[in-house]
Amino acid sequence: MADEIDFTTGDAGASSTYPMQCSMSTSKTGKHGHAKVHLVGIDIFTGKKYEDICPSTHNMDVPNIKRNDYQLICIQDGYLSLLTETGEVREDLKLPEGELGKEIEGKYNAGEDVQVSVMCAMSEEYAVAIKP
Repeated sequence: MADEIDFTTGDAGASSTYPMQCSMSTSKTGKHGHAKVHLVGIDIFTGKKYEDICPSTHNMDVPNIKRNDYQLICIQDGYLSLLTETGEVREDLKLPEGELGKEIEGKYNAGEDVQVSVMCAMSEEYAVAIKP
């Protein structure tokens, strides 16, 4: 028998929430009557680590995350020009900083075809990886 559960989510509009990869561990029920959950999350855009402890009976918000791949057309003034699957051109994403940005720029300058993976969550989009 499958353990399928239907649920609806709500939007709290909290400004201090971040989309992140998460791991958790649960402690036993203590003297105050609630088991605690220790959450460790890594921000999917910045790599920054966050920790939180909350009662196991509380609800948690989970972001919807989409990942799309685009063909790199050019790099101009620190922005990426990307070709979508439908043939439209996007020019609104910044060239990422650090190693990824250097790698994208290096492959583009070498004349290689570059597929850029873009992660979208909570109205934010960032280039997060490349594919050869």
